[in-house]
Amino acid sequence: MNFMNRTNPIGVFDSGIGGLTVVKQVASFLPSENIVYFGDTARVPYGSKSNATVIEYSIQDAKFLLKKNVKMIVVACNTASSAALNELKENFEIPVIGMIEPGARTALTKTKNGKIGVIGTYATINNKAYSKELKRLDKKINVYEKACPLFVPLAEEGLIDHKATELIAKEYLGELKELGIDTLILGCTHYPILSKVIQKVMGQKVTLIDSGTAASGIVEEYLRARDIKNPSNIQGEHKFYVSDLPAKFKEVADRFLGKPVKHIQKIDLEELIGH
Repeated sequence: MNFMNRTNPIGVFDSGIGGLTVVKQVASFLPSENIVYFGDTARVPYGSKSNATVIEYSIQDAKFLLKKNVKMIVVACNTASSAALNELKENFEIPVIGMIEPGARTALTKTKNGKIGVIGTYATINNKAYSKELKRLDKKINVYEKACPLFVPLAEEGLIDHKATELIAKEYLGELKELGIDTLILGCTHYPILSKVIQKVMGQKVTLIDSGTAASGIVEEYLRARDIKNPSNIQGEHKFYVSDLPAKFKEVADRFLGKPVKHIQKIDLEELIGH
């Protein structure tokens, strides 16, 4: 790989805003890497759509990132990772990393009693993405899955310490708590925003697994193995593209990343579809 390839950005896409928690982790692990993020805010959420639609959208998202000369694609969406990862890997020559395998592998290193819980969107849970991966890696593991769709709007509205969030968390998580899980995979990239309330409801003995953090470690491994890690010591540049509502995106992005976000650009959905 020549120097230009190494300085090319990492591409990250999500159905909307949740994938910014992954951007935050990747930027923390790899501060010198340039990142191009695409949030498909015009067609969010992916979690309630059919697998065929999610695959179609994911391929369009990836093609958009390829136009930005990315050296790797991170699918920062558990729904897209569960439905479209194989198709993306077959369609594109550059490395494509999803959320499911890194999250599952990390969870297996943390559990002591072999009882792992998974929370996510309806699509991720219905696809049994995590349970299939966990069972593939360890047949003896017990997996308990639960869809928690209301966590996404609560995270986006910034209702992080709100009583309503805690009540909904208790409603969703009570069943998993009773089952005695000791590890809980946050199977949606929005959920780390609510990790404080989730931890409070589950108790300190339950380890929370952030798939974005786990995936960031895999991203670094891939870059090193392929010798495409950016050798620069300068802070990487981050560019953000959305298919709708850049003002709302900026408001939530500033909160998710913990700092003001620059370089947000709205792209035409027709341009995305017509690649």
